[in-house]
Amino acid sequence: MKQNTMFPNLIQKFISDEELKPLIELVGYEDTARKLDVKTLIQYLVTAAACEWKSLRYCADVSSSAGLVDVNYSTLSKKMSQLDYELMKNVFDLIVRKCNRATRRTLKIPKHLLLVDSTTITVGKTRLPWAVYHGQRSGIKLHVSFSLETQMPLKVVESTGLTHDGPTGEQLADSRFILVEDRAYFNIQRIDRFLEEGQDFVIRMKENVELSHKKSLQRLPQKDSNVTHDITCLLGSVQSRSEKRHRVVFFKDDEGREVRVVTSLRHVSAEEIANMYKARWGIETFFRWIKQNLNVPVLFGTTENAVFNQLFAAFIAYVLLHWLYKQTKSSISKPNLSSVAFQRMLLTGALPLQWWDRMVLFLYHYFDQSRRSLSKFG
Repeated sequence: MKQNTMFPNLIQKFISDEELKPLIELVGYEDTARKLDVKTLIQYLVTAAACEWKSLRYCADVSSSAGLVDVNYSTLSKKMSQLDYELMKNVFDLIVRKCNRATRRTLKIPKHLLLVDSTTITVGKTRLPWAVYHGQRSGIKLHVSFSLETQMPLKVVESTGLTHDGPTGEQLADSRFILVEDRAYFNIQRIDRFLEEGQDFVIRMKENVELSHKKSLQRLPQKDSNVTHDITCLLGSVQSRSEKRHRVVFFKDDEGREVRVVTSLRHVSAEEIANMYKARWGIETFFRWIKQNLNVPVLFGTTENAVFNQLFAAFIAYVLLHWLYKQTKSSISKPNLSSVAFQRMLLTGALPLQWWDRMVLFLYHYFDQSRRSLSKFG
């Protein structure tokens, strides 16, 4: 069966040899292969994620029909294990910068939300002996900052499954955004520091945190509001108390349970603060989407390089798919396709003609403009 050749062609155009060469040199890798070079491996792994290919053997079997060079699956496996995954991570960062231009244009007050959370992928203990998790399971964890505005990840930090979220979350803070985080990222010294550094945040507090020197804030009551208290206070016990006064908003979730969030935002209504925290569900939806639609739980290799090369390639596939969907959808009213439907129809060649024409036209203008920019400054 003829496979879709969209992604090999897209990667070929999206990442120039001039951009890839310094990234290869940065990790000290010598790309001497004639057939399966680094760019071809990227094409393989991104296409495999988008098309949900289930194994390296299957990748090799269908490669030629998908517009890829014909290589043996053992060659793919060897290359994945040898190539430092930092290179794939840097390629992901490059793609994010190219596809997140809307974010860079709109980073002005009011700031946009940056959702921070992690997801764990587990397999049998013998599969990844270097990533022991719990019991008879091994696991790796992906810590992600996710832009609610663009619906795209901005940064991904990889670790083994037993790594705590809190310390890793330090690498995902970004003062251009309002951080929205769950209890795992709460730390009194950290939020004190955030106030000093100008990092805005909405973070759920741990249940056992003491509140002292409370002062209620004046607020206009809103009809059907789920907010129960809005105060400023000091956080923690006498032995470990915050140096700064913090605003804490209490509200009821959809199941009637009380939630306490601490925030740096003083000129925003308590209801808006509650809604910001509820928006954290967006990153949970993202995690579910990549696991269901990009073959993420099916790991092709067992070494650290093989695993993270595959996973960062899956993130590249997501960014490119969502970017294509968003750019095409903006100029089409009917038929109205969800992002999942767009992906399925694109990769099976069933995309409605109107959508296909718009996407091809957009890509033509995008790459034409890129060529003009390169010739202008080159």
